[in-house]
This record gives sequence, structure tokens and C-alpha cells, in this order.
Amino acid sequence: MNDVGAILLAAGLSRRMGARNKLLLPVAGKPMVRHLAETYLSVLTAPLTVVTGHDADKVRGAVAGLSIVFAHNKDFAEGQPGSVATGLGVAPDVDLLLIGLADQPHLSPHDLMQLVTWHRANDPMKITVPKRGTERGNPIVIPRALRPRLTENPERPGCMRLTRDAPDLVEFAPLPSDGFYADVDTPEDYAALPQTETETAR
Repeated sequence: MNDVGAILLAAGLSRRMGARNKLLLPVAGKPMVRHLAETYLSVLTAPLTVVTGHDADKVRGAVAGLSIVFAHNKDFAEGQPGSVATGLGVAPDVDLLLIGLADQPHLSPHDLMQLVTWHRANDPMKITVPKRGTERGNPIVIPRALRPRLTENPERPGCMRLTRDAPDLVEFAPLPSDGFYADVDTPEDYAALPQTETETAR
């Protein structure tokens, strides 16, 4: 998967989880954000860009030692579009850029490889979005030529605006894996994960 980079969004407030930051909770014996970072890095050759915001120092500590470029969104409380724009400002110039979430612990390296393979086999000049029935998934794939379009309107940056306002630029990959569609937002979501530990990650 040469010439493929990724932005991992890890800036959110984790409000629905309560007092705990979900990205620091353990999954497979390590903080969730590290688990996801390692999943992405296992299939990339370019450095991974991680966008921080809430609990930035703790998130950076959780992924210490990995091949990561950090971007801090000082306005993280205003939502995900600003984090996407922040990540785009420092992400490497690559042919394909994945933009994903740091709270998808079911996502596997195989899922990511399937997504990129599907993108290349169809229309590689469009944005590829995983879709299962009516569900849209993450990450999405941005080709180099369309990357500037994500920030062309500074009042409405990010993926959601472009993929909905310009449907002709989007193709949907019919990929069934739960990894693309399942995230962790609530204590109930976290409790349902298999083989997780209960102690707080350090």
C-alpha cells in the first residue's frame, strides 16, 4: 500500500462516555487510540497523522513511540470538521489519504486493505465511502486531486459537507465488515466489546 497515508481523528470530547475519555480505555491490552493507530500503521508506509484536542497530552502519551505526525486542533470543541482541516494541514502528500476515527476498535488491517483495493479497482479519482445498506462507514479514501476540495470553504471544511454537497465526487464501496460501521460512544458500547480489560489504561 505505497503512497497511502492516513489521518486519525482523536480530538473529540468523548461526552457520551461520561467522565472517561474513551480513547484511553483499554482494548486488547492497550489504549484504544493506540490500538487504532497500530492498525493503520500496519498497512501504511507514510507516517500516520493523529489529530489531538481533548486530553491532548494523554492521547500523545498513549501513542508514544509510534511513527506519527501530530496536529493539534485548538478548537476541538467545535466539532470534527475543524479536526479534519487541521489534519490536512500537516498530513503527507500522498496519492491516497484515509481519514478515519480513533474509536473503531473492530477495524482491522484487512478491512483497510480491502477498502483501498476496492477504491483502486473502481474510480480512483472519486472519494470512496464504505457503505452497508443505508449505513455510511469510516474511514473514507480521498484521492490527491480532491484533497484541496475538503478545505476550499473555510466556513464549512471537512468530509461530510463535500460528500453530501457533491455526490458526483463520491463512490460507495459495498463492504460488509463491522469494522467500518461500529464505533464506541457510550459505556454500553464499550462493555459490549469482546476481550476488553476493565482497568483504566495508563
